[in-house]
Amino acid sequence: MALTSLVVPLLLAILGGYALWKKVDVYGALTAGAGEGLSMIVRILPSLVALLTAVSMFRSSGAMDALTGLVSPVLEKLGIPPETTAILLVRPLSGSGALAVAGELIARHGPDSYVGRVAAVMMGCTETTFYTVAVYFGAAGIRRSRYTIPAALAADLTGFVAAALAVRLFFGP
Repeated sequence: MALTSLVVPLLLAILGGYALWKKVDVYGALTAGAGEGLSMIVRILPSLVALLTAVSMFRSSGAMDALTGLVSPVLEKLGIPPETTAILLVRPLSGSGALAVAGELIARHGPDSYVGRVAAVMMGCTETTFYTVAVYFGAAGIRRSRYTIPAALAADLTGFVAAALAVRLFFGP
């Protein structure tokens, strides 16, 4: 039996033993944590529903296709393949939407193509900014995000450019 298959059971046994030694009510702590998690879900659910609805409306309306046509020349100057424009637009809004777009690109262009590799690296080095802000700020009760959104979007843009640059450096165009 490999040592790696024992890591989780050993960790649980050690934590359980420590809790027993400290006389912690493990079941009570587990149910209290589950209750807190459920109340947090209730608090953030409206933000998540609004976000997912907006993403769906944006894709269905054809606005994404129009915006893709507008930003493609700028992306070519930055070295980002225009085919990945949809990922740039959707990734800050929806991780599952961006994953679907990346899957389509990889299926169309191939996983070893320049576009496929850039799409994969973009997915790994950027974040679903608005989703993350909605979840964490909603859970913490923060109403004003101040500079969080612009800073996070600047980090996403940096990640997109760095993804295209890294793929070009390691694999070529």
